[in-house]
Amino acid sequence: MAEPKARFITTTVEVEGRTEQRVVELPAFDLEPWGEDAALTHVGARAVRVDAALKATGRPGYTTDIRRPQQAYVAIVRSRVARGRVTRVDVEAARAVPGVLDVLLHADCPPKTRLFNPEITYHGQPLAAVCAESQEIAERAAALVVVDVEKSRHSVTVAQATAADAAPVRPGISTNLLFNEPRVRARGDVAAGFAQADVIIERDVRTPCVLHTALEPHSAVCEWDGDHLTVYESTQGIFRVRDNVAKALGVPLTNVRVICEAMGGGFGAKNYAAAHTYIAALFAKRLGRPVLCAVDRTGEQVDTGNRPSSLQRVKMGATRDGRITAIEMTAEVPLGIGGWEGGPGEIYHELYACPNVRTHETFAFVNTAAMAAFRAPGHAEGAVGLEIGLNALAAALGMDALELRRRNIATHDQKKNRPYTGNRLAECYDEGDRRFGWSAWMRERGLERGSAARRVPGKPHLRRGVGVSAQIWSTGGGPPSYATVRLNNDGSADVLAGSQDLGTGTRTILAQVAAEALGHRLDQVRAIIGDTGATPYAGNSWGSMTVASLTPAVRMAAVDARNALLDAASGLLGAPKDSLDTREGRVLVRGSDRSMSFGEITAKLGNVMIQGHGSRGPNPQDAGIVTTGVQFAEVEVDTVTGVVRVLRIVAVHDAGRIVNPTLAESQLEGGIIQGLGFALFEERALDARMGLPLNVGLHDYKIPTLADIPAIDGVFLPGADVQANHVGARGIAEPAIVPTAPAIAGAVSDALGVEVNELPMTPWRVLAALGRLS
Repeated sequence: MAEPKARFITTTVEVEGRTEQRVVELPAFDLEPWGEDAALTHVGARAVRVDAALKATGRPGYTTDIRRPQQAYVAIVRSRVARGRVTRVDVEAARAVPGVLDVLLHADCPPKTRLFNPEITYHGQPLAAVCAESQEIAERAAALVVVDVEKSRHSVTVAQATAADAAPVRPGISTNLLFNEPRVRARGDVAAGFAQADVIIERDVRTPCVLHTALEPHSAVCEWDGDHLTVYESTQGIFRVRDNVAKALGVPLTNVRVICEAMGGGFGAKNYAAAHTYIAALFAKRLGRPVLCAVDRTGEQVDTGNRPSSLQRVKMGATRDGRITAIEMTAEVPLGIGGWEGGPGEIYHELYACPNVRTHETFAFVNTAAMAAFRAPGHAEGAVGLEIGLNALAAALGMDALELRRRNIATHDQKKNRPYTGNRLAECYDEGDRRFGWSAWMRERGLERGSAARRVPGKPHLRRGVGVSAQIWSTGGGPPSYATVRLNNDGSADVLAGSQDLGTGTRTILAQVAAEALGHRLDQVRAIIGDTGATPYAGNSWGSMTVASLTPAVRMAAVDARNALLDAASGLLGAPKDSLDTREGRVLVRGSDRSMSFGEITAKLGNVMIQGHGSRGPNPQDAGIVTTGVQFAEVEVDTVTGVVRVLRIVAVHDAGRIVNPTLAESQLEGGIIQGLGFALFEERALDARMGLPLNVGLHDYKIPTLADIPAIDGVFLPGADVQANHVGARGIAEPAIVPTAPAIAGAVSDALGVEVNELPMTPWRVLAALGRLS
């Protein structure tokens, strides 16, 4: 007798550059992939997002807009020093303010919430919270809370944290280094590789600490009904928030329901429950009424995560014909008071074909707020150092920077020595070259730097330049993710999935896939997401995983429901099941004019419910799944003021099947705009002596505005990656940001004839590179 097929297996999933082992359930049945030539109606169409009207009229249920009966409001009291210990908290004046309902201190909180620790480890750490009848009253009362602190020495730089006499930046650690030592990764023989090189370059590159700056702040509304808690949360992971809250409060998972109807951005900072969630839940329990805790803009900028800064020392060697023989990079990364190894080193091992690569990364804990995942963590920073180094190598070789990249395409996953399911980077280069006119530009003015061809006629102080950068990012998604598709009595369909919409159009994408697999009209399909109490499990929306993880489960659930519908229709139409087809909400008998609408069939079934279930199967373990691409930038630099203006960006990416081109292009544009901010504007300024962030509001922390955004021509190569999953889709959210800043940096260098190797490329850094600052 044959061995039964295993239902659960252990598989590997890549998330945010990390590899995780997971136990997953194998799908109940297999589906033929939608191949590149599949005739699809809804998938691939520019469908209007289903919540477009709601967003245009300002009616989505953003957490900060929620108003429950008798809702109360919270303000958080934060530390004003970077290191120390709380010796006394006086809340009497705050309690005396009319309208104040309650105050929370460390002693009031369950230990697993880790709230209001008296051991201060960074500026902005929550120390207490005040709850009141209105937000204004809560903030006025919080300002009256007196906190006495015994200050101690802090460390906010890698040098300070790793000095011989450095004290631990937080209790419970013996060293301020993650892993207690630097992380070294290598393949081949780097010394031998440099010995083979005809040209060797070295560069020091610095990237800044940047902040997520989502327009909607972290926020939660909590409401208890007996021992059951409902949490309305702005989150990238409703099920993860549910798990965090249940564990911290010591209640069963079934007693916690998390709802996220809409959210105004997260970018990696909203992946879990945090202080605001626990504060709202505890106040709501104590007061017996709903409570909103929304982090104010200052708190948002100092205590909700960041992309840490990096110092990258890059060394690269190549032969005269442009073959890279060795890459070496040493990095220092101050993580903040907590974090993980999302460092710049990974992309050095991945993007270009090179037999000899070594990275040495020092991750130091310091007395600033903890880092958090931020759109392509590690890769966005690493690409800046790698691509600046490659541009310098091209200049030293006297070679076109695009040609050097073409000669060093990685044809397989070099870290795990396996093929890719698809990597069409060469085609991206060709299409980007054609759209941008790179080769034509180079033919016109040659490769000489500093040539008069870069000047703007009639404006001798303006210079124009172009730059190029490539990207790679793991985008396979993966299990576990589940979906249910059910047909209502009128023939309309609901898709249930435990995901959330970050603003990317998840509802629309899931409806398109379900409509395609059912053979239904798109306007008759509704996606229900963002509610742990009503939907099956799906993972966080992070790591460019949502489309690649959920759409296969949704397709499978829709096929399962369609099979049940055809079973019912076979008897009603008096035709064999294998003679039936579905199209635009009707079941058709092939070769005849007989048909019934979905609604006619379900009406005859009465209260019998047709529903289908789907799950996401494991990724192939013998191949890597990546999105690759290239971006080109043209800039104009004012050599008198040092101001850089980006004129245009051309982006071409290979992301497998694009379910909705309009939504995908929106993701591409969003990533490019964030990359523009990384290149030119964004930087958390820190007073190292005091350990204090200096630019904590949107007036002083600069992000791009409409006036800064260039013309963007962003496209995707047509096709489908049927090895990755049976829908053929990969992710695009994070790949979009990776090449933007390095492409702009290359263009600035091209315009000026000198390099600016520290981001952001502010006017003073540009003028310093030109030697015009004393």
